[in-house]
Amino acid sequence: MNWLLVAVGAAVGAPLRYLTDLALRARYGAGFPWGTLAVNVSGSLLLGVVAGVCSVRGQLLLGTGLCGALTTYSTFSYDLLRLAEGGLRGRAAGYLLGTLVAGLGAAWAGVGLAGVF
Repeated sequence: MNWLLVAVGAAVGAPLRYLTDLALRARYGAGFPWGTLAVNVSGSLLLGVVAGVCSVRGQLLLGTGLCGALTTYSTFSYDLLRLAEGGLRGRAAGYLLGTLVAGLGAAWAGVGLAGVF
């Protein structure tokens, strides 16, 4: 039964990641990976909340399934490499530091929000 919870969460998270990336590319262009940044930071926030308030089943559905499919380390790595290889080393450094700081900050904020509930 646990695998089904993960699968259902992932079935929502993966399309949400794709649609978020499409929407942000359409709005801001493809010069910076805003979609990947947005899903990784929002997924970190959500995972912090989930870790603090959900049961094991909720963590499987929302944490492992939804957040696991929503966030993406592989795309983050690829986008970072693409920026650096394209000569945009300043953007690459900003993307790296921004993702780490914003992601950790969002996870910390999510845990803090979970304490409120």
